[in-house]
Amino acid sequence: MALPLMAKATAVWLVDNTTLSFKQIAEFCGLHELEVNGIADGEVAVGVKGFDPIANRQLTAEEIERCEGNPKASLKLMYNPAAEGETKRKGPRYTPLSKRQDRPAAIAWLVKFHPELTDGQISKLVGTTKPTIQSIRERTHWNIANISPIDPVALGMCRQTELDAAVAKAAKAKAKDGTLMSDDERMKLVSTEQSLQMDAEPRVPSNLSGLENFTLGESEPEKSEETPVDAESLFNLPSSSDEDEDTDKDS
Repeated sequence: MALPLMAKATAVWLVDNTTLSFKQIAEFCGLHELEVNGIADGEVAVGVKGFDPIANRQLTAEEIERCEGNPKASLKLMYNPAAEGETKRKGPRYTPLSKRQDRPAAIAWLVKFHPELTDGQISKLVGTTKPTIQSIRERTHWNIANISPIDPVALGMCRQTELDAAVAKAAKAKAKDGTLMSDDERMKLVSTEQSLQMDAEPRVPSNLSGLENFTLGESEPEKSEETPVDAESLFNLPSSSDEDEDTDKDS
């Protein structure tokens, strides 16, 4: 069943200006009956301005009067030839204004940690355009110096299940094409929850002494044998009188 434009605003107008039952308004606007009841109580759609369906040629006054006289009757949307054959427009998802400034950070995170995702998949996840994704991939974005990668799930721009499904689909497509993946790419194919639970990779300390000149395949350099130092010979040095006696003997 086709729904009217701005369904919730239309429901607000019908609640305020007609005696239609909540069930009739809910069926016409595609809402739940309790939601329409909440609109009447002022708990739902607070601040939403009513949208007149008569002035916008979605209902006629006669149709409203007919349903007001018969609570079991259903409102019928006015036929509009211009809407014949129209389908829902396909495109990137809507991103609230409060989160649009975080969109480049989410794109940078997806490009960095999931390079197997296509531009179309990223566009559907965070609601962006392909030129924006391409500019961040090529680091030509006007604000690239200030963009830090942030998980789009943490930003609330997509769900974890949606991200995992997109990553799994990209991995399946890559395997179907016969493209070999590196170990780094396989590690990136895991979900965000799994990656957060993984242990950090061990790193080799950079301050190891004695390995500066050590190369792979060579044996460890042997330590030179040093003559042990005798403490007595080191501290029992000859006195000046002994040196004079040695000089007289030589003379």
